[in-house]
Amino acid sequence: MAAQPDDPGLEEIVDEDDDEEEGAKPSANRAEHTTDWRGPSKRRWLLFTAIAVTVVVTDQLTKAWITGAIGTPGHSFSVLGDWLNFVYGQNSGILFGMVPQSATAFAIMSLVVIGLIVVYHQKAGRGIVMSVATSLLLGGAIGNLIDRLRYGAVVDWIDMGIGSWRFWTYNIADAAITTSLILIFVAAMFPTVAEWGTDD
Repeated sequence: MAAQPDDPGLEEIVDEDDDEEEGAKPSANRAEHTTDWRGPSKRRWLLFTAIAVTVVVTDQLTKAWITGAIGTPGHSFSVLGDWLNFVYGQNSGILFGMVPQSATAFAIMSLVVIGLIVVYHQKAGRGIVMSVATSLLLGGAIGNLIDRLRYGAVVDWIDMGIGSWRFWTYNIADAAITTSLILIFVAAMFPTVAEWGTDD
């Protein structure tokens, strides 16, 4: 029996199916790329830990220096005229001392927050910005927690302002926490920022 000629229409259908499959592959790969992330890599956890430890060490060293140099809470010395003073201040509250409360209660709260920060990094630390933000937040929380456990209050020592207008007295831990919150806010407002340096 003679071979039947190929059906042109059938070839076109097969070619179209092949094109559709090839076109679907990038989409499938993108979906797999998005859903297969299982948390930060060991290298990202190392970065997260290194930044947090650096914040804690810097915070505690500067506080030790201030308490040793000034000695008495409430005393201070000028660094840049009236613009910048170093003062030995203590508070048992949070947010630059704006919410004065029990140091013990905030110490317990800090422990809970520290645990939540680590869990949050596990879930959201895919981008480098979120890893840096959460590590700064963790370092700041631990730095102030150490103060609450040692002194019953947080040591604040940076006093900035012009004349009678003064910013809240703060420390390195507070600065790290504030920077972290700014980064998290920016990442929330601009999702593409949160995807910078993805850990895949």
